[in-house]
Amino acid sequence: MPSNFNCLIKTVLDKSESKNWKDAVTEWEIEDCQEDCGCSTECICGKEGLRYLFTIHNIVNGNRLFPIGSSCIKKFGVAGLNEETSLWEKEFQLYDAVATSSFIDLKGGLFSRKLLKKLYDEGAFAPSDYNDHYPYKDYKFLLDMFNKREMTSGQSKRCAAIILSSIKPFILRKLRAKKIAKAQKHENQ
Repeated sequence: MPSNFNCLIKTVLDKSESKNWKDAVTEWEIEDCQEDCGCSTECICGKEGLRYLFTIHNIVNGNRLFPIGSSCIKKFGVAGLNEETSLWEKEFQLYDAVATSSFIDLKGGLFSRKLLKKLYDEGAFAPSDYNDHYPYKDYKFLLDMFNKREMTSGQSKRCAAIILSSIKPFILRKLRAKKIAKAQKHENQ
């Protein structure tokens, strides 16, 4: 029986233009990711129990592979893919924390610099009187505080206020939209 890694190589090469691993892996980009909280999905390599289900897209020929797990993507050895995989996982961890009403703290391991940037780029930081209707100020403040070893009590309170007033409502809206889309998909089936 072939190993999972051999199955991965075969599948990727079959769907790539290049027929050598080193070149073939450079043809792929992450297109999307879903979370399977029940871990009931099997990777294209045959590994069972995936939590994060990635769709990767071949930029040369348009082929797609789904589902592929983060550990298989990391086997591609492409730094950009590894960083993006980690960012998706971090984002799902934050979404899970919001969905379960867990305590969310800037220094609690749920955030990264790249996740803060992604949240900013997606519009998570709301304009308000406190940031002079300039959301970049809140993003920059959280980024500065993320980089600090220690925060004052006032800085901690401001971080909490930004998370509660901007980031958490943004994520809740996205979760509701996903839930509605999922319900509509089931209705159409």
